[in-house]
This record gives sequence, C-alpha cells and structure tokens, in this order.
Amino acid sequence: MTLAGPLRVQFEGQAEACERLGSPFTAALCRLMPQVLDRTTATGRLVHDWAEGPDAALPLRLAGALHRLVLAGTDAALASVYPPNPLDASGLAAAAARALVVHDAEVAAFLASPPQTNEVARSAALLPGLLLVARETARPIVLAEIGSSAGLNLSLDRFFYDFGGARWGDAASCVQLRPDLHGAVPDLAGDLAIVSRRGCDISPVPLETPEARLRLRSYVWADQAARLARLGAAIDIALDQGVVVEKRDAADFVRDALAGRPADAAFCLMHSIMWQYMPERAKAAITEAMRAAGVEATADRPLAWLRLEPDGAGEGAAVSLDLWPGGETRQLGRADFHGRWLDWHS
Repeated sequence: MTLAGPLRVQFEGQAEACERLGSPFTAALCRLMPQVLDRTTATGRLVHDWAEGPDAALPLRLAGALHRLVLAGTDAALASVYPPNPLDASGLAAAAARALVVHDAEVAAFLASPPQTNEVARSAALLPGLLLVARETARPIVLAEIGSSAGLNLSLDRFFYDFGGARWGDAASCVQLRPDLHGAVPDLAGDLAIVSRRGCDISPVPLETPEARLRLRSYVWADQAARLARLGAAIDIALDQGVVVEKRDAADFVRDALAGRPADAAFCLMHSIMWQYMPERAKAAITEAMRAAGVEATADRPLAWLRLEPDGAGEGAAVSLDLWPGGETRQLGRADFHGRWLDWHS
C-alpha cells in the first residue's frame, strides 16, 4: 500500500532539501521509504496514519532511526549499503525494508520524538555577530541560548574559524570551521569574554548519556562524514566545559534570564534555526520581553539579540542583530542552514 498523497509530498520535499544541502544518500533514502513502508509493521502503520504536518519532520525521524541502527552496529546488512559504500538504490531498499521488520519496535519507538540536531557549523555565522556585540559594547558577554538542543553552540568561543584567510580562535581546537565566503570578510577584531553561558530546550540532549549522544549523531546525514566528525569533537568540548541545557519553556527562560542579568555586562540572547518551530504565543512573549528590556538598556547594561533564522528573503538563513540602547534590527548577512557558506554584509 502506497503512502497517501500529502505524506508522499513530505518525503519528496525532504529529498529535495537533502539534495540542496549536499546529501544525495539521504535524498535517495527519503524517496525509497514510501516504497517499502506498509501496514504489516507497527512502524508502517504509524507512518501511514501520520497526522502531523511537515514541521514534525517524519522523513528525518525515519532516516535518523535507520542511521542509528548503523551507528550502533546492530544491523550489518543495513550498514553494508550505507556510506562510505557506494549508493545502491535497490540494495538500500531491500536492506531498509528488512530492517523495518527486524527492528520494528525500536524504529517505531524512535519516531515518537522529534529530530534533535545541533549543527555546530552555524557558529561560523554567529561568532562574527557576537564579536560585533563585544566591540560595540566594550563589555563581557552574558550568553543565553534558546532551542539549544545539546548546547554545543554555547561553546562557540572554543572553536577555530577561518573565513577565507581571516582567522579567529585556537588553531589547535578540535572543531575547525571554514565556511565558503561569498561576501565581505567579517571583522574579527576585539576581545570576546563570555562570562556566563546558559541554554534551554523543551527536550535537551543529556550529553553525559551514551544513548543521547548516539541519537544526536543519528540525525546527521550518513554521507556527511565531516559533519559527524565535527559533532563528535564539539561534544567533547561541551562535556569538558560542563555545558548544561535547562529543560525549560523558551519564553519563561528568557524572562528569567533578563531579570537576573548582571550589571556592567552585555546580555545576548542567541538562537539558530529554531524560531519557525516555536508557537506564535511564545514568539510574541519573547519579543515583548526583549523589547521591554531594551527600553531600560544602558551603555553599562546593554542588550543584544543575535539570531540565524530563515526569513524567506533569500537563500539560506538571515543573520540578524538587535542591539540596545537603540534596538534597530541589522541584517549582518546570510548563511547556509548547515554552515557550509557565509555571505557577510557588515
């Protein structure tokens, strides 16, 4: 039994997105899934009866479930048709169909939770904005991130960056970010002192547990080995630094963080590729809280809002900054969703 029209559209749409983002293997997998899913398994029934819309990312949940089997070493037949092996569509279809039967309960359980990604390369778009805040305020940074997932980007000052020859950070860092530069070279001047860092997520990834780390890795597309290696290195940094992400509603977290921000420091709210998943009520509450705090901001107690979010105005996502006193929104540039390229304007 083939999937209903709207579900097939979701899988095809995800396949096209994977192709744009450099993952032909995951694109092929998304196109094969509707062919091998039927109602003979609990997983198949879950998919056929799926009522949530595209934001629930069903194709990515399935891709993650199968990749987890490969990473965990629990399905050798499936691993044999996964990267770094050459793509064999018929072999992949047969191995995936078998895996969905053999590991039915495990895959069905995996689908119950939404994807959790923590793309470290997005820090290449955020770091120049954070340096701008530090330069213009001449204050240390109190960093707060919403939608933090595992909190890996909260350690962005521990990574090394190369923007077409303009470099920043420790060259010995195990996380090395070298986005293709399409626009101006970002200004990397000045000191960056992050005196505190906090994150929140409605479902944070507890990095101290092996299963949580495995799940996080499973959502990296299987043919993107560099992303997998970068993720592992960033996990090591976060564990070493003791990064903790609170299980909190984002609006409540922002209100509390604003209320407790210290004097003589620049408070910066940061987030990346998560705003579209927020309820409208939460977005409005956060916006109102930031604007209200901005009215009270002073040169000694400045306030910044730095984000990397899609705006529908062009390719990739917009890097935007509001900085109070003042509060005018500045468009600093655009970046790829996975941090592959940066088009810096300011």
